[in-house]
Amino acid sequence: MKYLMLIAVDPASRPADRAAGEKLMAEYGAFTDGITGSGELVAADRLAGADTATCVRVRDGKTVFTDGPFAETTEQLGGFYVIDVPNLDRALELAAQIPNARDGVVEVRPIAAS
Repeated sequence: MKYLMLIAVDPASRPADRAAGEKLMAEYGAFTDGITGSGELVAADRLAGADTATCVRVRDGKTVFTDGPFAETTEQLGGFYVIDVPNLDRALELAAQIPNARDGVVEVRPIAAS
C-alpha cells in the first residue's frame, strides 16, 4: 500500500550552523538510501520555502491567488516521501525514522486507490 509522509517543521528549528545542517542532511541521505535499498521508496523531494508558495482559491467563480502558505501555523511543509509498504505499521515505523520527526511532525496518509 502506498503512503504519503508529509514532513512539517518549524523554520525556527532549522540548524543554527553549517555543521548541524550538514549532519541533518547526512541523516536524511542515510534514511533515503535505506528505503531506496529496501525498495520501499516511490518518490521524495524537499520543497522550497513557504515564502515561495502561492495558494489558489476559486470563490463564486473568481480565482484568487495568495502568496505564502495556506495556513497560519508555526510548522510549514518542508518535504515529502511516497512509500510503498505492506501496512500502516511499517509506514509509521519509517515515519518515526525521518530526522525532522524529532522536532517537527510527519503526517502519514494512505494514498487512495484509483
